[in-house]
Amino acid sequence: MPSLKEVRNRINSVRSTQQITKAMKMVAAAKLRRAQDAIIQMRPYSQRLQGILSNIIATMEEQSVNAFSENRPVQNVLIVCITSDRGLCGSFNTNVIKACSALLNGKYATQHQAGRVTVLAIGKKGRDFFARKNVPLITDFAELFNKLSFDNVRRAAEFVMEGFVSKKYDAVELVYNEFKNVATQIVRTVPYLPLQQVRAHATTIASDFIYEPDKAAIVAELLPKTLKVQFYKALLESNASEHGARMTAMDKATENAGELLKELRLVYNRSRQAAITKEILEIVGGAEALAKG
Repeated sequence: MPSLKEVRNRINSVRSTQQITKAMKMVAAAKLRRAQDAIIQMRPYSQRLQGILSNIIATMEEQSVNAFSENRPVQNVLIVCITSDRGLCGSFNTNVIKACSALLNGKYATQHQAGRVTVLAIGKKGRDFFARKNVPLITDFAELFNKLSFDNVRRAAEFVMEGFVSKKYDAVELVYNEFKNVATQIVRTVPYLPLQQVRAHATTIASDFIYEPDKAAIVAELLPKTLKVQFYKALLESNASEHGARMTAMDKATENAGELLKELRLVYNRSRQAAITKEILEIVGGAEALAKG
């Protein structure tokens, strides 16, 4: 049985850790509120923008192949891995890294073996992981979460788009956590480029719109903007998911610390009771020895 001093030191250590996890939970909750508001406000805008673009393309007589929807043999691939800068958020980062690894070893295994798969790491955890692997890595935008804004994200999106248009990459995939609620984050693997051609459904209702200047010009203007908004939305989803995952992890850690404190207090009381009993027995034994003497 451990000594009273050892148990007391463990109790103090666990209590200090519990205070830290409580504080981290509160900080994550405050950041989650802002991140959740940002993604909730972004989703309708992104969906509406995508809907307008889809409706215009679906009603065009001929869908001309643009620079972002050109399908070509996939030889060079870019995987955008969106993780966090810090840990202590459960399986948040591990799930994204596993999804990226599944792409490397599954869908793009042939290209990976030929060294033609590049990972663009956004977030230090993904950067550090793939830096230890034999995978071409782009780290120019690894610290975007230090100052998450549309202007900063736009530059990363333009880098990816220019790489596809210049045929440096034939396919681009986004891997990130989608925010569902505080306790649930869903890993998404989204084909970013080339764009999938949008076809009109039989239920499409023809609308009598006047286009100025014309449909083709509007599509050419909306396509790059839609891609940048989609990229920004992925980072906002990941940001909200990170704080939700950290809040959940710290809440669970705080509960576990409380359970551990109960067990340690029980061990401490038993040890103290055993020490008291031992002292009493020694006193009684000593008294009996004196009486016999």
